[in-house]
Amino acid sequence: MSSIVVLSGSPSATSRTAALTGHLAARLRDHGHDVRLVLVRDLPPAALLHADVTDPAIAEVTAAIEAADGVVVASPVYKAAYSGLLKTLLDLLPQFALAGKTALPVLTGGSPAHVLALDYALRPVLSSLGAHHIVPGWFVLDRHIEVTGSGVVLHPDAEAPLLSVVDTFSRVLPVGVV
Repeated sequence: MSSIVVLSGSPSATSRTAALTGHLAARLRDHGHDVRLVLVRDLPPAALLHADVTDPAIAEVTAAIEAADGVVVASPVYKAAYSGLLKTLLDLLPQFALAGKTALPVLTGGSPAHVLALDYALRPVLSSLGAHHIVPGWFVLDRHIEVTGSGVVLHPDAEAPLLSVVDTFSRVLPVGVV
């Protein structure tokens, strides 16, 4: 069983991205992985903005990322990139916090034009943090994510390819020592 941290970089309390990351975390748990979901918006804002890496919540998330075999990094698209909230956390990580890890980038947005943010914004930062392997990520249109009382319903055009990418991520993770 591998250890995975799923980062949700949406600042919104009613976020489709956050609901989607919960859905992906559940799928990865169903594959037998140990998964921790981190809603970056729930981390202490002062610690994030003041780059206080000694804050217990920031230190704990950093340690969880460093101990993980894989990381899923998800965000809505803002200004042709990932959210500033996610950027504040990624900036606090050590230079090679993702060294030896497999990473899966996932973005959500309102237009297919935003798909380029996957390869031109999110993938480069994951690479700069030393990710060993970045699997092909996926972009999901907002309108293809329906948040319900019991979770998420994905449009068929989004569900099959997204879950295929998640399953590929699951398969390429190293088998953790139990």
